[in-house]
Amino acid sequence: MIEKLLPPSVAAVESFIDPPTAQLLGAEVAAAEGFASGRRQEFVTARWCARRALAELGIPPTPILRGERGEPRWPDGIVGSLTHCAGYRAAVVGRADEVLSIGIDAEPHLPLPARVVSTIALPSEVERLAGLRAEFPEVCWDRLLFTMKESVYKAWFPLAGSWLGFDQADITIESGNTFHAKLLVPAPEVPGGEFTGSWLVAEGLIVATIVKPRVRTPAHAVR
Repeated sequence: MIEKLLPPSVAAVESFIDPPTAQLLGAEVAAAEGFASGRRQEFVTARWCARRALAELGIPPTPILRGERGEPRWPDGIVGSLTHCAGYRAAVVGRADEVLSIGIDAEPHLPLPARVVSTIALPSEVERLAGLRAEFPEVCWDRLLFTMKESVYKAWFPLAGSWLGFDQADITIESGNTFHAKLLVPAPEVPGGEFTGSWLVAEGLIVATIVKPRVRTPAHAVR
């Protein structure tokens, strides 16, 4: 499913079940100590997906540990993102010399509680969501916005190393299952100060992805 949203420069693996053969590797065992059973299973299967995706890039099995904010720590030369929710886990990875950053998120295709919408959406976004809801009521646009904001944060954090609030990115949902996120904070690490992503609704899920390509400087431009 998720591969429909991704360019050929990255590798993706997803799972709608928790494979009984999936296991933790090395220091991941200690990292998962104290997790409740459900959280541990998410952790295990997400890393099972990650190792299979890395294998497509020729990377041997390696522990995928967590950084200070829970972000996955990828092997040198690799960028990627993980997501998990009820009934779904996925990993997307790419080579750092081709891809600047990746952010993915999946959520159940269910409405957000009204009190949550007011905490994640800017006034401009609320207005745009109302128009989309009136035209296409079958889509849970509020949940979609949340999923997009999560994917923006996951793409942002490895570059900036800092928090990005829900009110610090203004998202416009566009035709053709794409979206555009304008960062409302200084973002010298992000070319153009913006992210463009893709989304879909399928299998009872909402999935949003961002793959920010690395901009190469032409050799003749280097002095």
